[in-house]
Amino acid sequence: MKMIIGYVILINIIGFAVMGIDKKRAVRGAWRISEASLFLTALLGGALGCTLGMHHFRHKTRHWYFKYGMPAILLIELLLCYFAASSGLLFS
Repeated sequence: MKMIIGYVILINIIGFAVMGIDKKRAVRGAWRISEASLFLTALLGGALGCTLGMHHFRHKTRHWYFKYGMPAILLIELLLCYFAASSGLLFS
């Protein structure tokens, strides 16, 4: 259980950070992190961090697929956690 919590915290910190790094690179005109990598980070459990980073850094908020996609992934992850917890899969 501790490993799962540690993983979720780490992947969300990474999600927040990659949004900030990509925003900084966008401002500088430097090499960017691919959108696929940003979504992959979210799909691997970092949707909360990516969504918070997106709003904090004001990055990718004009793209509809980020504006609605990241919160949708977050909602799915929260629902999966809820159903896993309610069925006893997480805390058994």
